Amino acid sequence: MATIYLIRHGQASFGKENYDQLSPRGWEQGRVLGRWLAGKVTPSAVFGGNMERHRETMEAIASGYGDTLPDMQAVEGFSEFDHAQLIERLRPEWEDRERMARDLAAFPKPARAFQQVFEEAMVRWVSGQHDDEYAESWGEFQNRVITALEQLIDYADGGDTLVSTSGGPIAVIAQHLLQLSDRKALDMNSVIANTSVTRILHSGARRTLAVFNNYSHLEAEDASLVTFR
Repeated sequence: MATIYLIRHGQASFGKENYDQLSPRGWEQGRVLGRWLAGKVTPSAVFGGNMERHRETMEAIASGYGDTLPDMQAVEGFSEFDHAQLIERLRPEWEDRERMARDLAAFPKPARAFQQVFEEAMVRWVSGQHDDEYAESWGEFQNRVITALEQLIDYADGGDTLVSTSGGPIAVIAQHLLQLSDRKALDMNSVIANTSVTRILHSGARRTLAVFNNYSHLEAEDASLVTFR
């Protein structure tokens, strides 16, 4: 059986002007994962979403890996959904980023307050009751992720692959393989750690979720590196 290693990107830059880049901690998380993969995994191909944090995560992994990895091939299907649009449809006033920052700063724990709004926005999106308000519906997102997975399997032709992606695609793939409800997919998405590894085994028509959300490489080296946003 061949293995797909789905890797959630390192910690992004929450609260910064450009969220779509790794924080210093995110870069270190990637390097730690690279050291952990070295000697265990020799991928025949490397894929990733089209986002900066996906590319930077693979760069960090490569620097820790120490040996040459194949160049990352960008695949739109492994990109994350537009989280900013989801939040703006729930809280239109937060299209003004300064307004959002002021509102969040009023809470004792701004990151936790943001997470609560984000989860509410996700539930609204997944409900299917407002599909015309989004550039990509939840169903369309699911379809493009699973299509990308099947195309990757065809391309891999039996070789092991790394995929630098985000929590959304990982949760959708796990949901698909385990035949879970949308509610369960949201629950899974909320606990996927930065640079965690989810392993998919495949052979012929068989696809199996073997490992979900493993971040033991971070715990073994420095538990403070474990983050979920």
